[in-house]
Amino acid sequence: MKKLKVLLVDDEIIIREGFKRLFDWDSHGCEVVGEASDGMEALGQIDTLLPDIVIMDINIPIMNGLKVIEMSRAKHPDIAYVIVSGYDNFAYCRQALRLQITDYILKPVNYEEFGSCIDNLKISIYRNKENAETDCEKTEERVISSITRYMQEHISEEISLSVLADEFHLNSQYISQLFKNEIGVGFLAYLTNIRIEKAKKLLLSTSLSVTEIAENTGYSDYRVFTKVFKKTEGITPSQFRREFLAEI
Repeated sequence: MKKLKVLLVDDEIIIREGFKRLFDWDSHGCEVVGEASDGMEALGQIDTLLPDIVIMDINIPIMNGLKVIEMSRAKHPDIAYVIVSGYDNFAYCRQALRLQITDYILKPVNYEEFGSCIDNLKISIYRNKENAETDCEKTEERVISSITRYMQEHISEEISLSVLADEFHLNSQYISQLFKNEIGVGFLAYLTNIRIEKAKKLLLSTSLSVTEIAENTGYSDYRVFTKVFKKTEGITPSQFRREFLAEI
């Protein structure tokens, strides 16, 4: 399992070194990826490193820890914060609660207590990530279902990634990736398949000409349709119709 990334924020280097040397991050499934000694540096490191967990002192230079958390929450709502402070201050605790801080630990740090905090936090983070991934998968399933239904209903019209992007207000590259992830084939392969399958049904169940069937399946030029059909089925549309009727 991938280790969680941790950022240490404290203006005292001895405190940061203590966290690195006295706590076994590896055994708790974490790794320290960076440090910061003041509020501005902390904001920069959060933006750059995108840690899963930030261990934050409140009284740090330039900008206090609670303000850092408040500002970074807007851009990075999923990061977990643990306050480590030398001040048992009710006002700080109340503000920390308002900012949804995961835990508030007093210095000097009891590393056994801190370990329990990290373990509980790790479980919560993984659970949230799993839920987010599940929600994302469900959303993608709904999106691709809507897109394929649209393609079936508009099969006689021009259909392209740009058309679908405009229709569903999505990025065309995202739609292309959805086809590969959710269906297992590329967009063009899927489009060709549904058009040829529709053409086969029309060839066998109607008396429409090849030209008319080409138009009904999105091919403005019957010669292009015939070429694609033969490449897919191994025979021309007319041969396909004749062979089937001969077997009846």
